[in-house]
Amino acid sequence: MNDQRNLLLAILFSVAILFAFQALFPPPAPPPEEDGPAAIDAGSDVPVPQGVPGGAVPEVVETVDTGPRLPVGGRAGDRLSGSIALEGGRIDDLVLTGYRETLDADSPDISLFSPAGSAHPYYAEFGWTGGDPETAALVPPPDARWQPSRNALTSDSPVTLVWDDGGPLRFERTIALDPDYMFTVTQSVVNRGSAALTLFPYGLVSRTDEPDTLGFFILHEGPLGVFDGTLEEIDYSDLRDGQAVEHASTGGWIGITDKYWLAALIPDQSVEAHHRFHYAKRGGREKFQVDFLLPAVTVAPGQRAEVTSRLFAGAKEVTLLDRYRDELGIPRFDLAVDFGWFYFLTKPFFYVLNAFYGWLGNFGLAILLFTVLVRIVFFPLANKSFKAMRKLKDLQPKMMALREKFGEDRQKMNQEVMALYKREKANPMAGCLPILVQIPVFFALYKVLFVSIEMRQAPFYGWIHDLSERDPTSLFNLFGLLPFTPPEFLGIGVWPLLMGLTMFLQQKINPAPPDPIQAKILMMLPIVFTFLFATFPAGLVIYWTWNNILSIAQQWVIMRRADKAQPAPT
Repeated sequence: MNDQRNLLLAILFSVAILFAFQALFPPPAPPPEEDGPAAIDAGSDVPVPQGVPGGAVPEVVETVDTGPRLPVGGRAGDRLSGSIALEGGRIDDLVLTGYRETLDADSPDISLFSPAGSAHPYYAEFGWTGGDPETAALVPPPDARWQPSRNALTSDSPVTLVWDDGGPLRFERTIALDPDYMFTVTQSVVNRGSAALTLFPYGLVSRTDEPDTLGFFILHEGPLGVFDGTLEEIDYSDLRDGQAVEHASTGGWIGITDKYWLAALIPDQSVEAHHRFHYAKRGGREKFQVDFLLPAVTVAPGQRAEVTSRLFAGAKEVTLLDRYRDELGIPRFDLAVDFGWFYFLTKPFFYVLNAFYGWLGNFGLAILLFTVLVRIVFFPLANKSFKAMRKLKDLQPKMMALREKFGEDRQKMNQEVMALYKREKANPMAGCLPILVQIPVFFALYKVLFVSIEMRQAPFYGWIHDLSERDPTSLFNLFGLLPFTPPEFLGIGVWPLLMGLTMFLQQKINPAPPDPIQAKILMMLPIVFTFLFATFPAGLVIYWTWNNILSIAQQWVIMRRADKAQPAPT
């Protein structure tokens, strides 16, 4: 029995410490930095890869754009809106029209990309560099004025940008946008000179300043990519500390991710691309960049060369990423969603919950139905466990007698307890097995609720308007009746209280440990977990509360049957 309780306590406290430490001691926020265009060094941006045999891309000049712009999106069904800077040809102004910053009806849509001169520039760029200084001088300069073939880019109207200064090379860039978030960028160059010229196509995503992140250890936010089928995640702090990372890979992608949003470059999957994560500091501002450089392209006189790359800039919707992975052949593109170590559980869990949501129309109800499904799957195991616990409860009088008989001789008492278990065919570890099995399920569901954008701002009923956020009510202002807002650590909502109450009731049904110290510790756990779960997404608290209720009902039925099966006293 002691072994069982020790194991249970170790598991519960490990989980509690793991989450409580992150909640109570979050990583320090980055130091405040100067905002606005005055802080931007207009002379340079982060360079794209250097040291590639045969060529390197020159530093990109970041200037405040005041020139004409090409509108993006705007037609019915388009999920992006914004504009492209015709001076430089950057994709640097994108808004996700289907997502708002908050639940407020007047809340602005999510802004993903911002141009130079904004508070935090964030943009994508494609271009060419020369294999030698003479050829490099022929490519479009940073302030090149591109001429569009149309007056807007929409999902049914691609646009071709042209730059032609009358020299040996004419450059075209055709940009197509699908109804979701994928840009297809086809760059072409025509050689009108008398000599063959060698060029290198490149793409980059540049971000000024580290964004506000959750800093949560189970979620990656920052640069990432898949190279030769392997996911690599790089923290902002790693790049800041001087960890430059480069990869040569045939097939793959590279990008920068937030919790719910992603900007990713997908080069031509049939050739080896040189990828790089890079950091620099310019004019007091931090520059984070991911980029790729493709192999040399030699254009003979009178010939035309063409290369196609892609840019994803939008919401990390699981089904959409899966579709791009399959239809466009982007390896492991779904890993942009940080499903974590339990990927083999989290991904199927998401699809089950999503299917339930399609039937029920509410993610909260989908969670309740999912919990029932989990209970059904684990029913035989839980049934066996509850029967074992019932047997242990029946042995409590005999165990108390052994305790009184042997007093402080713990070694002898433990020997007699083990002998008692053997005689009665009781297994003290049986009660731990369902908990051990459910821990991966718990973490996997936590990840699904925490990282899936489909759960973002998904309502339940009553006061729960966002299942991905904590219960907004608080016991300490009488759930909104008193006119003040308690500190965050006192935000004990209704659902965390219900969870703690069901945990307490579940303990009362289980046999009490013979050790009074262990009994007191177990009695404190519902209180500890109530405070701990108050910081968790409401959807997870609802899952755990409902799971406790189902466990209590199942346990109560088993106990009642066991009581009826016992012979009446004579």
